[in-house]
Amino acid sequence: MLLPLLFALTAPATGTFRLPPGTVEITAEIRLPDGAHDLTILGGLNTVLHASSTFSGRAIFSCLHCRNLTFRGFTVDGNRNALETRQPPPPGNLAFARYFRNNALLVEDSDGVTFQNLQFRNIASFAILVKTSQNVLIEDCSVADSGSRNASGKNNTTGGFVLEEGTGPFRILRSHFRNIRGNGAWTHSYYWALRNRDGEIGGNTFDEIGRDAIQVGRSTRVRVHDNRARRIGFPVEVVDQDPVGIDTAGNVDNCIYENNLLEEVDGKCIDLDGFHDGTVRANTCINRGRAAAYPYGNFGIALNNTPIVQSGNVSITGNHLEGMKFGGIFVVGSGHRISGNQMTRLNTAHSIEAGLLESGIYLAGGAEKIDPARNLLIENNLISGYQMAAHCLQAATTVKKSDSVIRKNICRDE
Repeated sequence: MLLPLLFALTAPATGTFRLPPGTVEITAEIRLPDGAHDLTILGGLNTVLHASSTFSGRAIFSCLHCRNLTFRGFTVDGNRNALETRQPPPPGNLAFARYFRNNALLVEDSDGVTFQNLQFRNIASFAILVKTSQNVLIEDCSVADSGSRNASGKNNTTGGFVLEEGTGPFRILRSHFRNIRGNGAWTHSYYWALRNRDGEIGGNTFDEIGRDAIQVGRSTRVRVHDNRARRIGFPVEVVDQDPVGIDTAGNVDNCIYENNLLEEVDGKCIDLDGFHDGTVRANTCINRGRAAAYPYGNFGIALNNTPIVQSGNVSITGNHLEGMKFGGIFVVGSGHRISGNQMTRLNTAHSIEAGLLESGIYLAGGAEKIDPARNLLIENNLISGYQMAAHCLQAATTVKKSDSVIRKNICRDE
């Protein structure tokens, strides 16, 4: 008996439903009853849910208005080779849940959702997609060899776990991401949707990620900590834009990025685009190769703004940046504290572009909009690398260094 038919006959709305053992072919979306509550979908002995080449649906499992729903202990094989659709990301005013099909698990407008000990492989779109839900826990899961491409063969953001449109509180813990074309773990909302909130992304590992390992998009009060990521922005042929180890998008405040280890990042290590009133501390980013190995190589940490969000009051302390293709820290906005950072082997590209790319710390006049770096405290940083004795800290012509406190920094060639 095919699993969708079995669910149609039993219509579980509460209790525990144990999946059959072995491999089960799935031909259509399994929709749990709207409003299902106190329900556990539990794997049997070596349960593998395999999407048929004729599969049709938004996801293998979907649920709307669920409460206290748990998925535990099974594998989903999404049959990506058969089901991948070459498409771009959705327009900016459309939720991912309304756009991408062929996901593994889709939950919307729910409260109390747990994903535990799940394995995902060959997923065409997202392994886990959660929209506008509360009290979401993802722990001890893994996803590999997943995500689709656009018509040009570049990634279209898919492959990992995404929480969107006002989801929170949430936690993504101790999960593993390998060979993902798009982003690993992230939050997403378009400009006028609800922000995600009160989250934790911690203790996860990422290996071979085509876009961002972690992205915090339109969120407040999110802690990103103790994650380990390597080979971000690889393979190069699927990269659609500058990859980032830990990325930020939209209005993001009161967040902490700390104790993360990022290795071999072909892009920025940490991008703070729209990040304000937050903390970035004790993170390590190391690139060991030559500059040519990182075609999308960039600064280690970059502050940025958006048309509607300014960069302000960010604490960047105690970070270690090594082997950046260009500079260490790119700064816009006001009220930042940049102290105690160790930046070594900077400008491995040996750039001689006056000002920006040759600088260890660069104070810019703006990014997406004008917002000169000012009212800063920059102290006790080690800045070393190619010609860093001369180009340690430079500023755009519209920026006055005298508007900030700059002291006790060590600048040296290496």
